[in-house]
Amino acid sequence: MGKKVLVLNQDYSALTICSVEKAFILVFLDKAELVSESQSNYLRTISSTFPMPSIIRLHRYVHLPFKGVILTRQNIFKRDGHRCQYCGTHEDLTLDHVLPKSRGGKSSWDNLVAACRRCNARKGDYTPEEAEMALRQKPYRPSFIMFLRDFSGHLEDDWHPYLSKKMKAFDYE
Repeated sequence: MGKKVLVLNQDYSALTICSVEKAFILVFLDKAELVSESQSNYLRTISSTFPMPSIIRLHRYVHLPFKGVILTRQNIFKRDGHRCQYCGTHEDLTLDHVLPKSRGGKSSWDNLVAACRRCNARKGDYTPEEAEMALRQKPYRPSFIMFLRDFSGHLEDDWHPYLSKKMKAFDYE
């Protein structure tokens, strides 16, 4: 199917996205309620037709202590559009510390960028200014809402009112 469903916590705050199959199971097992359904798609069995979920709300509140997007190699690549931040290629990507680790640079959202092996080797143990290599964009910590909007694919129109509220987790399935 490939479609995604917005999952709301009990208080209607956006929690995550999941597959249609998982959302249907949660509704069918009475662990969630259907808030909004697809107007053009349905789930069919031999003898029944069910609305395809677009938004569901969990019956029980889920407390998540961590808030934000997890710093991972793949999430850095997604933030940077799977492009080298120096030359723009999609080929042979690695991670580069803008301020090199040997000079006190940390592994953080504000110091890591996607870079091809060629540019990473050329930059070496220098800052981009010292190596005379301009960054295409300054590295930044993405918010969950920005990450969901920009990197999860197509967003349904009925999701927008819930995406203005603070997101609490990040989950790709």
